[in-house]
Amino acid sequence: METSMKDKVALVTGGSSGIGRAIAEAFCAAGARVAITGRREAELNAAARAMGALPLPGDVRDAGHARRAVVACVEQFGGLTTLVNNAGVIATGTTADTAPEEWERVMGINLEGTVLFSRAALPALRKAGRGAGASILNLSSVAGARPYAAVTAYCVSKAAVDMFTRCLALEVAPDAIRVNAMAPGVVVTNLHTAGNAVADYPAFLERSKETHPLGFVGEARDIAAFALYLCSDAARWVTGGIFPIDGGRALASSR
Repeated sequence: METSMKDKVALVTGGSSGIGRAIAEAFCAAGARVAITGRREAELNAAARAMGALPLPGDVRDAGHARRAVVACVEQFGGLTTLVNNAGVIATGTTADTAPEEWERVMGINLEGTVLFSRAALPALRKAGRGAGASILNLSSVAGARPYAAVTAYCVSKAAVDMFTRCLALEVAPDAIRVNAMAPGVVVTNLHTAGNAVADYPAFLERSKETHPLGFVGEARDIAAFALYLCSDAARWVTGGIFPIDGGRALASSR
């Protein structure tokens, strides 16, 4: 199956670490010209140097940053064919005990950032033309399709990403732009350790082996391999999908 990205120009949000970095590295290795965004400038610059990408520091909640990132891609690479909305955070808390500012932070990064970058990228994706294989790939979660206790804001944000993916796929299909989302289970990254979302991370990973029917948690490379397919021309007839990549977790796990 041909998954070359030779003629693609990709913009990956949250590309300095974890799943975003793995996706950006896979795209670079497959021949794409890649730009990555992130809030931690030093980490972003180091990642960009290592993979040969263009670093674009900023916050995905900033509409101006989204517009500038797209313009930078067009100026540097001559266009834009691929957007990966990967930037995301998780937070623990029920509806009653999640502070308003924490709710807004999760929604702002996970959902609003996805919308802002998609909106900013659409003119460039349309300009790339019908033969460019233009696409948007959103990072959702197994938590977008089913509830998990005490991670309400995260679940709601990812459910909204799922519906946004489907709606946008219909809106831009006439322009031959594809829109899909991936819904990972537990993947070994810094997502759960940032902000102490999980108190005992090693114990969480060990327990997660039992909540994933395949018996092990994922790695960033597992997600990157599927992202490479979905953003390549091999998936030219695939749009509007929310694809679980979770070791079977959504089939069986209650937490």
